[in-house]
Amino acid sequence: MNAIDKVRALRIADYNYPLPDQRIAKHPLAEREQCKLLCYQVGGNISEGHFYDVPQLLPDNAMLVYNNTRVINARLRFRKPTGSVVEIFCLEPVAPVDYQLIFQTTRTCTWLCLVGNSKRWKQGALVQHIEVEGRTITLEAHRGEQRGNSFEIAFQWDGDVTFASILQAIGEIPIPPYLNRATEASDAADYQTVYSHIDGSVAAPTAGLHFTDEVLAQCDARHIKRRELTLHVGAGTFQPVKSDSIGDHQMHHEFISVSRSLLAELAETQAPVVAVGTTSVRTLESLYYVGQVLESHPDASDEMLTVTQWMPYTTPCTISVKKALQNIIAYLDRHHAHTYMGSTQLMIAPGFTYRIVSGMITNFHQPQSTLLLLVSAFVGETHWRSIYDYALAHDFRFLSYGDACLFLK
Repeated sequence: MNAIDKVRALRIADYNYPLPDQRIAKHPLAEREQCKLLCYQVGGNISEGHFYDVPQLLPDNAMLVYNNTRVINARLRFRKPTGSVVEIFCLEPVAPVDYQLIFQTTRTCTWLCLVGNSKRWKQGALVQHIEVEGRTITLEAHRGEQRGNSFEIAFQWDGDVTFASILQAIGEIPIPPYLNRATEASDAADYQTVYSHIDGSVAAPTAGLHFTDEVLAQCDARHIKRRELTLHVGAGTFQPVKSDSIGDHQMHHEFISVSRSLLAELAETQAPVVAVGTTSVRTLESLYYVGQVLESHPDASDEMLTVTQWMPYTTPCTISVKKALQNIIAYLDRHHAHTYMGSTQLMIAPGFTYRIVSGMITNFHQPQSTLLLLVSAFVGETHWRSIYDYALAHDFRFLSYGDACLFLK
């Protein structure tokens, strides 16, 4: 059996564990950095502490890379004259397709959306009158083409307010469905990292929720380099693996953005690269495959540079990480660009070779999830279960608002 067949044959049932509802943290701790921290050096022993210990536990001269994406108020509710409520969940921009541009649009824009209670919306526009920046405007939603389980929704409104202002005024933070509760006012702050500033995600990169300004300052004091990139987290992050083997699971595409300056630093650094969260992991590891494509196709199209989910298991890896990153830098220079922007569908599972990331900070993930596969690929197939068994036996809190892990090679 070749490499790709071995990975595709992995049974998701082998990545299951018992997770009682009472172990799922419904809210974060009042002091983020007070959460528990499980530490594991690959090949070593498990230990525990608190998240405020992270600056002292990171390797000397480490480069800490985190995702600066900001969660948008992506959930909109429209009440029909009959009294029924239709929920529209904005997933990704369609027109304009650029995230920054769509938030600044006035009058109209189109998003790919999930629609809750869609049977109640058979025809016509959904309409509501809302207060935005001290004025009353009329917002309409028009349903367009269906794509799988999603719809293209065209929003129209009067008045020169931006769509970002509309979301801020009437949208809700879309907290994870596994919390089994409604969004609360506290989630507006709790479900954002302290360093978030690029709007676009519909879910938080939750490993970063534990950081505070004080913890970051302590990282600076230890001369830990702090760098940022962007991956806009889609709703697919919560999509369970429903197939028996992961080969039949379809990974979701997500937008990534990495500055030329970070690419240049990564190409030259000898320091350990510690990624904050699985989103940062997937972004960093995707870069190698972009550079590998550019090695053979220096003028590749955006479509060719999209990192597909099985690319790591089918692509001959013929160049070094440094050369791959230099290829992306050269590509940017030819296009007079300062930032690489692309799309990744990367599936990281046992059998994957980590090429850039040598450490990660992450949370405890759902059973039978692709995120658990990613962790297993890093710590080893026989070790992830010991780690999770330890956490269950030592009162760790699980999932988005739960406790954290630090994994180091």
